[in-house]
Formats: sequence, C-alpha cells, structure tokens
Amino acid sequence: MHFIPRKIYNEEHELFRQSLADFVAQEITPHNAQWEKDHMVSRESWLKLGENGFLGMQVPEAYGGLGIEDFRYNAIFTEVIAQSGCAGPAVGYPLHNDIVLPYILEYGSEETKQKYLPKTVSGESILAIAMTEPGAGSDLQSMRTTAEDKGDHYLVNGSKTFITNGYLADLVVVAVKTDPTQGAKGTSLLLMEASAEGFSKGKPFEKVGLHAQDTCELFFDNVKVPKENLLGEEGKGFGYLMNKLAQERLVVGLGAIGAAEKALETTIQYTKERKAFGKSVAQFQNTKYKMAELATEVQIGRVFADYCTELHDEGKLDGATASMVKYWLTDLQCKVADECVQLHGGYGYIWDYQIARSYADARVQRIYAGTNEIMKELISRKIFS
Repeated sequence: MHFIPRKIYNEEHELFRQSLADFVAQEITPHNAQWEKDHMVSRESWLKLGENGFLGMQVPEAYGGLGIEDFRYNAIFTEVIAQSGCAGPAVGYPLHNDIVLPYILEYGSEETKQKYLPKTVSGESILAIAMTEPGAGSDLQSMRTTAEDKGDHYLVNGSKTFITNGYLADLVVVAVKTDPTQGAKGTSLLLMEASAEGFSKGKPFEKVGLHAQDTCELFFDNVKVPKENLLGEEGKGFGYLMNKLAQERLVVGLGAIGAAEKALETTIQYTKERKAFGKSVAQFQNTKYKMAELATEVQIGRVFADYCTELHDEGKLDGATASMVKYWLTDLQCKVADECVQLHGGYGYIWDYQIARSYADARVQRIYAGTNEIMKELISRKIFS
C-alpha cells in the first residue's frame, strides 16, 4: 500500500518485479512451511533461482552472470521476497547476492573469479560470510580465528557462530587474524571451501524465528586454505568489511520495510474479515486509528528506503545513513509486527497465522548486521565529527 507514488523504478524494473513475484508465488511460498520444518530451504530452490537469472545478477557475463550493475534490481529482489512473508528465504538469498558476492567480485583475483563465480550464479555453490564469533558478537576487532602463514597456504583455526546460510554453504568468506598482534590491522579475508578437511558445521540452530534459515556454527580445525584464496591484501580485511557493511545494512533495511508492508497488508485484510460485537474489527475506532498510524510510518519508511536505494545506486550512500536505514526500519518492522499481532487478538499468537511468524521473524533484525545500539553509535560519530 503506497499513498505516495514511487519514482525510483521504471517500466523494465516493474516487469522484472512481476516476473520475480510470479516465481516467488510458484517456487518459494508453497514450499516455505516445509522449509521451516527442515530449518533450511531446499538446494533445488537455489538451482531454480539460478536457472531464472535471479542469482548474481551483477556478475559480469564472462563469469556467467547478467552484468546488471543497477542495484535497483537487487533491491526489488529483496523487497519482493520479504513481501511474500517467507522470512528465511528473504534473508538467505539476498545475503548470497548482495552481502557475500561483492567481496569476491571486488577483492578476488581473476583466477578466483573464474573458478568460483559461475557456480554462485547457477546456484550450485551457496555463499555465506563468517564474521561473528561466540565471544565477540558485534565486536569484530575481538575475533580470535587465526590463519597462520605456512608458505603456500594458511592454516586456519577457530570458530564462527550465527552464520546465515551456514549449513548449506559451499563457499564461505571467513574473517581471520593473520597477525593477532595488530588488532583490526591484522585481519584478513579468506575464501574457504566447505569441503576442506578440518571444516565442520554445527546443526542449524533452533531459533525463535527465521525457521527456514539454516543458521549455524562453523568450526575450523587446521583447515588448509590456499594462498590464492586470500581476498584482496593481507591485513586489510577489516577495512574491506567496513567498506561493504553499508550495503549489507541497506539490504537488511530493505527486507525490514518489505516485511512491515506484508504485516500491515495481512492485518488490514484480517480486520476487515474478523467480526466482533456484530461488526468487523476494522470498523472500530481504535483499529482505524492504529492502522492509520502504522500506514503512515510504513509509508515514511518506504520513501526513506527508496531514496537510500537511489543514493546507493549512485554510490552516494555513506555508512552513517546506512546505519540509519538499518536501525530505523528494523525498529519499525518490530513495532508494526507487534501492533498487528495485537489487532489479531488471540489468533495473532497462533503459528498458523502469518502475523505470528512475522512477529517472531522480526526480532532478530535489530541484532544482526550490527546491533541497533551499534548503529546509533556509528550515527553519533557522524553527528559529532
């Protein structure tokens, strides 16, 4: 529901949106309930995304992609899946496309790109990124996973946790300490194959929400990683992470506003149909006023999200603004989901109802990709710089 016309997209974008929406309705939504029971999407779904050109759209044609550098297509991809209410897929697929792939595209060697990119586009190789550790959380500088230089390879030891796509991942960008004495300056990024000896995975976590997302722990016990799998330069990994986190936070924000729109739409329909005291719940003043408030805030959020998408497409979205997107839109998502559960009454607490899943799925958004408290810290630095 958009009261203000959206000006960010043209006719080609809208054709793409419709094509994607049709795909989601046919290939994602009908399977999501089973995926939630399995704690992961199917590998087949990744292959179908690849077959239909929805993975790695920005990858150059030389490596099997479409070479589409217009980020607005990626934004539509995140938005449409989020609006489907299938929150696990809405996190995992965009993470592959917009959070992990950029590291390989920008910092991978020519040989690395030729070797790995085609399968990431086809869906044969699922991507994850491993930053967070059990004792560090949002404090990336405190990571302890080490990579010891052994001449032609690194020897990696340590563990990571809360890894999105972790269980299904075939290829993982792993943040390591190549020089533990140098703090942030001793951090490097390695591209690690999940099939490597010494690489193991924990079972997918039993989470409050995002049940179809295969989030798990990763363990590294003397894993040999070839030197050519270093992304960029040794010791510059922390800078690379900071450089790419703006897009990650925008993507989380885009998923948040899409999910908020879904929750609102679901609740509007429910209150029209649900009867109480001889009339529909939508006819009560409290319902009308509450929906007016939420619709207004969601509209504000959508305008902000669209404008920041436009800025990012032009290379003008700075880190502080990206932090605003992530913090404000995920807070909004949680608020909308909570209010909409209330308007559903007791049924809002029943898992069979979409709004119950929306409520459970929303909460973690304020935690990952940097907690919202960290976002406020980053925004404040810009304010007082």
